[in-house]
Amino acid sequence: MRFDLAELLKNDGFLCPSCGRRHFGGLKDCAIGRGASDRVPELLRKYGSKKPFLLADRDTWQAAGERVTRTLDGAGIPYSVHIVRRKKPAPDERIVGEAVMFCPADADSVIAVGSGVLNDTGKILSAARGIPDLIVGTAPSMDGFASGTSSMEREGLKVSLPSKCPDAVIADADILASAPVHMIRSGIGDMLAKFVSIAEWKIAALLVGDFYCDTVAGIVRHALSVTMDAGPAAVAGDGDAAARLAEGLVVSGLAMNYAGISRPASGMEHYVSHILDMRALAFGTPADLHGIQCGIASLEVIRAYERLAEWEWNREKALASVRSFDPEAWNAHLREWLGEGAESMIRGEAREGKYDPEKHAARLERIFENQDGIREIIAELPSSRELEDYMKRIGHPTSFSEIGVPDRDAREAFLMAKDIRDKYVLGRLLWDLGLLGEFAETL
Repeated sequence: MRFDLAELLKNDGFLCPSCGRRHFGGLKDCAIGRGASDRVPELLRKYGSKKPFLLADRDTWQAAGERVTRTLDGAGIPYSVHIVRRKKPAPDERIVGEAVMFCPADADSVIAVGSGVLNDTGKILSAARGIPDLIVGTAPSMDGFASGTSSMEREGLKVSLPSKCPDAVIADADILASAPVHMIRSGIGDMLAKFVSIAEWKIAALLVGDFYCDTVAGIVRHALSVTMDAGPAAVAGDGDAAARLAEGLVVSGLAMNYAGISRPASGMEHYVSHILDMRALAFGTPADLHGIQCGIASLEVIRAYERLAEWEWNREKALASVRSFDPEAWNAHLREWLGEGAESMIRGEAREGKYDPEKHAARLERIFENQDGIREIIAELPSSRELEDYMKRIGHPTSFSEIGVPDRDAREAFLMAKDIRDKYVLGRLLWDLGLLGEFAETL
C-alpha cells in the first residue's frame, strides 16, 4: 500500500478495509522539506502557544536550536530554553527530571530540538503538563518521531512508556543534510528492522492470536521501500533524500499509533538492541546508536529465520528442552549479566508465565499445526545476502564486532531478548522449539 502523508494525518483517521477498525494516527501536523523549521511560529499560533519551552542538548542546539530561536525572535514570540549539558544524555529518570525542573510554570508548549532522547523526553514532559509538543528533528536517526510512546530506561530496564503523540513534527531538509552520517545510517537501520517486525507480527497472530492488520503492515512496507530508495543519497549528504528518509520514519511511528501496539515497527531485533543498552547502562560495556544495533540485529535475525526454515523441527526435543530448563538458574544469570534491569524482566515473567510447561505444550501444538504457514511468512523476508549487500552499500555495519560488541555479548543478547516484553518474537519461537541456545551459538 502506498501512503499519502496528508491523508494519514486526517484527525478522524480512516476506516480500515482489512481489519474493520478505524485507525487514528494522532499526529496533527508534519512539516518536512527545505525551510520547514520556518513554520515553527505558525504552528505555535495554531496551538495557541504564546511562551514555548525549548529543550535541546549541546549538539542539537548548534544543529538547529539557535536557528529556531532566531525564527521565534523574528516572530516576536517569547520563549525559555534549557540546554542539557551532559554529553550523550541517557533516556532515563535523570533527563526527565531535569526537563521538568527547568520548564517554567507558565510555559504553554514544548519544542524538543533533536531526535531520540530529546524527542522522547519532550513527549513525556508535554504529556505530564498537558501542553502541546512540537519536535524539530535534527537527524533522521530513529522511527519514534510520531509514536505515542517514549523509549526510556526505567530502573535499568528499557521500556516503552505511554506518553503522547507529538502535535507536530518538523524536519528541515537543510538541517537533516548536516546530520552526522552515522545517525543517518541509524535511521535506515531502524527502518530495516521492519522486515523482521512485520514477519513476527504475522507469526504472532498465527500462534498466539495477536491483532494483525494487513493495511497497517502495507503502509510500513511502503515506508520501508521509500527509505531504502533514499538511503544511498541520504548518507551522501542529499537533503531531499534525508527528508524522504524522515518521512518514512514518521510514517513508521504513525503505524504504531494506528495499530495501538509497537508490533508494526519492532520485534526481536529491537530487543537485542535493548539488551545491549541495558548491559551498557549497568556495566559500561560497548553499545552504539539504537538504529545501528537494530540494523545489525535484523541481519542476524533474518539469518536465523533462514536457518529455521530449513530445520527439521522435533517435538520431543522441544519438550525435553523445556523439562530441563531451570528458571531460577536463568534468573540468576539475568541478574549477573544485566544488573538491576533484570529485576523488571523477572517480574514480567512471573506475570506472563511463558515458561510454564502446560502453556509451552499448548504453544508447541499450534507451532506444529501452523509450521507451513510460519515457513511461508519466513519466505517473505529478504535474503540475508540481499540485506547485507544493501547495508554495505550505505556503509552500515553488518556485525556487532564492527561496533565493538564482543561475540559473547551478542549471543547473550540474542538469548535474553525473549524476556524484554510479553511479545512473541523469534527468541520465543526458538525457545519453544528447544533451539534457542543452539542458534545463539552460531551468531
